[in-house]
This record gives sequence, structure tokens and C-alpha cells, in this order.
Amino acid sequence: MALSGGMDSTSLLLRLLKEGNEVYCISYEYGQKHRIEIDRSVLNIKYLRSENFNVVHQIVDLEGAMSIFNSSLLNEGYDVPEGHYEEEQMKSTVVPNRNAIFSSILYGYALSLAVKHETNVKIALGVHSGDHAIYPDCRPQFYKALEHAFQIGNWDSEKVSFELPYIDGDKESILLDALNSCEKLGVDFDTIFSNTNTSYNPDSEGRSSGKSGADIERILAFKAIGRIDPVEYTEPWEVVLSNAVKVEMIHKDQYYREKLTELQYMVTRQGGTERAFTGIYDKESREGIYRCICCEHILFTSLNKYDSGCGWPAFHSESEGAEIIRIQDNSMGMSRIEVRCSKCDAHLGHVFQDGPRSYGGERYCINSASLDFEEESL
Repeated sequence: MALSGGMDSTSLLLRLLKEGNEVYCISYEYGQKHRIEIDRSVLNIKYLRSENFNVVHQIVDLEGAMSIFNSSLLNEGYDVPEGHYEEEQMKSTVVPNRNAIFSSILYGYALSLAVKHETNVKIALGVHSGDHAIYPDCRPQFYKALEHAFQIGNWDSEKVSFELPYIDGDKESILLDALNSCEKLGVDFDTIFSNTNTSYNPDSEGRSSGKSGADIERILAFKAIGRIDPVEYTEPWEVVLSNAVKVEMIHKDQYYREKLTELQYMVTRQGGTERAFTGIYDKESREGIYRCICCEHILFTSLNKYDSGCGWPAFHSESEGAEIIRIQDNSMGMSRIEVRCSKCDAHLGHVFQDGPRSYGGERYCINSASLDFEEESL
């Protein structure tokens, strides 16, 4: 596996150890400004060995070869941009053909081990869906094509395959996987993740800035799982978290302005309400599921819906796993309970205590503008 020293590859290492694999790691020194990640990977290997997990670790020096490349991540490059990790300027952090080079070395190493030990070897990588927007060499089709090229270019290639366990996941799911692995392995989560680096522009002491795109993504992931990031930042956790949330809000606001209609934006992002009896789903009776218009999270199904006559779509209960958030709302001279999407904080409507008693007595009064209906047999 490739062990960068960041949170994704470190989580992957823990997962592979939990599964009982014999693990060989390669870290790459390629002139990156955040070279501290190599030192951090060494610290974690040392810690894991102290806990009786014997991991083979090699550091490959590619600095001379990759010094001719152009990227803000490299020592001779320009400043690393700050902001949201999906913004256009983050493309400057792409190192040309980096993952193809890394994977080629991994493949050669894996094939050598496979032939030497007469066994099959998997190449594990921690790439995930959050990388896809900016890094084209983190997309699944790239690795599928790369694996095919390696197979037709090598003897004994049937002994080697790629494994991408996080390819459909995100930073939050990766951290949750790491928590599970640490529990099963009996190792300390905070110790391990304090020995990682995600920042593209750490200071001279190796402390994360909290402002690069990679930092923002990591900070929001720790917030999502309800933990404080144990890595050291140049400013207190409360400050870097507040900045990350602000950056995310600004980015998402622009995203929603472009994605949603004026009515949908007014309802979901500004807490507005559509006029009674005007919503497209008020009298909807087909079988199917109702998703959040902003993030596609499943909120209700047609089995939850009933005709209350109130003028808005009414549901007596929410879909399993919806985990809709409830907030006290004292606006407009009334005391009500507002309901919001648990995934993207979209305003959905309110919940009242005048619903069908046979289902608990609640009525979710939901704006059609906050929903996207998908017809489906239930």
C-alpha cells in the first residue's frame, strides 16, 4: 500500500491490519512542501510496532525526478491556495501524473513480492469520492485503466490486483472506519491521528495551517464524527473549526444558488415557506421515496405519507435512517418545532402534534420545494 502519512492512508493501514493482512508500505519523498507527512508516517509505524504490529515500511526518493514537475505542492512551486477543497484554485495542487508514477512503483514492488513468495498480492490505496472533483487520478476509471495496462505489460500479472475500499466513501466514513479498526486492534485513535499530516502548507514546526483545502476537508470530517482533531494546528481547535465551517458555508451557498430554483433556495437555505396548496407533492399519491432536494438524503417514503388537508405534504413518520433534526422555532409569534435535514441542514418544514394517533400522533408538515420525489415500488 501507499502510506502518505495522511489520514486516508493511515486509516487504510489500520483497516488492513484489522483484517489480518501482512502489510508492506511505501512512502514517497517527491519534493513536497508537506514533507512532514513522511516523518509522521515513520512515527506511526514505530507506534504500531510497539503494539506488536510488524509492518514493512519503505521510503522511496523521487525528488530528483519530480523536481521538473509543476505544482503548488512542490518546493519550487507557487503558494498553496487556501479555501474550500472543491474550489477551482485547488487544481494547482495537482502534481502531474503523480498517482500513475506511485502506482507503477507499487505494482513493480507487489509483483516482485508475488513472484518471490509465490502468492497473490493486493495493492491497496486510500483514494475516495471526495478526491474525484479535483484529482482526476483518484477516480475509479483511472485505476481500472491503469490496472489493465499493468496486466498486459507484465508477466505473472494475474497475481496482482488493486483494492480501493474507500472509493465510494468520504472523509467522514473513512474516520469512522479508522475508529472501528482502532477499537478492534486495541490501539489509540488520538495517538495515531496526532501522528498524521493533511495540511499542504504546514509551518516550520510541522503544525497544520487549518486553511488549505485539505485542512478544511479534514477538520469538517472530525466535526462530522463529533471528535476534536488531535493533530496540532497553528491556532486553537475552536478557531480552525470556525473557519472551516465558514468556508464550507460560503462554498455550499454558492453551490445551492446555482443548483436550486429561487423557491427551493428560499425554502431550504433561508427557512422560507411555500404558499399552501401550491406544492407539487401536496396531493402526490404514487409509491416512491422523498429525498432532500439539496443533498438527496432519503427523508420519507410514500408509506409515511397521508392526506392531512393542510395544504402541504404531510407525513406521520420519517424514513428509517433519516434522523431528521428538530429545532425549537419561536419566530412569527409562535412556538413550533422546525425540522431540518441531518445531512445538509436544509430547512424542511415543521412537525406538529395533530397527526394520526395510530402512528404516534405527529404530522410532519413539509414544503414540496424541499423534496425530490423518486417513483419506486415499495
